Amino acid sequence: GQGVDEPLSATGFRQADAAGLFLSNVKFTHVFSSDLLRAKQTAATILGKNKFCKDLEIKYDARLRERKYGVAEGRPLTDLKAMAKAAGEQCPSFTPSGGETLDEVRERAREFFEFLCRLAVELEQKEQDTHGAASRSSGTSEEQLVFPWTNHCSEAEHSSDNGGASKILDANILVVSHGAYMRNWLGYFVSDLNCTLPTNLTKSQLSTVSPNTGVSHFVIKLENGNLLKPEITCVCLNQDSHL
Repeated sequence: GQGVDEPLSATGFRQADAAGLFLSNVKFTHVFSSDLLRAKQTAATILGKNKFCKDLEIKYDARLRERKYGVAEGRPLTDLKAMAKAAGEQCPSFTPSGGETLDEVRERAREFFEFLCRLAVELEQKEQDTHGAASRSSGTSEEQLVFPWTNHCSEAEHSSDNGGASKILDANILVVSHGAYMRNWLGYFVSDLNCTLPTNLTKSQLSTVSPNTGVSHFVIKLENGNLLKPEITCVCLNQDSHL
């Protein structure tokens, strides 16, 4: 949750190191992290392993915090399940006293995603104003698209990055957040924005919380800067082969 702001454990730092090595060849343009300590440390550790952007500024955003669990925070998961059972409900839809509802978490996710889309469109407009439309296709260099997915995704999804570079915005954004929050974000992508999912993804995988430092990769296309109709493709979900 949010109220117990603990640092990473030794295992957490090892996992963050592994994720950093896994993503070391990816050239990010922006990094955003939850402002909770464990996420801050994860983001800094990942960047510290990167070959291109060790000095990139990490921007902290409270909209990326974990779901707030109210009176259940700092207590074992079994306590939360017992509270839910006593209320005649099931996790994760149960909201403890003082906690956030799933709809409230999804609203935070929506606000942050729309902020990212506006950022990408503004970057694109600046690029065109500075260099002209002729340089558009060169803005997405092969170097920026070095994702370590080849062994984990179908070729169709993997190749979706590289086709039509002129339509891909010049933003390659790393977002570091938390398990329950990201599960809600994915729900927003799928239910509200019709995100295209990998063909081999099962329903149980779709509803499972990501493992620590699990990596998900989404390609977002905004045709002609249209913020209302983002085209979203999930390339990989909760990838943990680095652990």
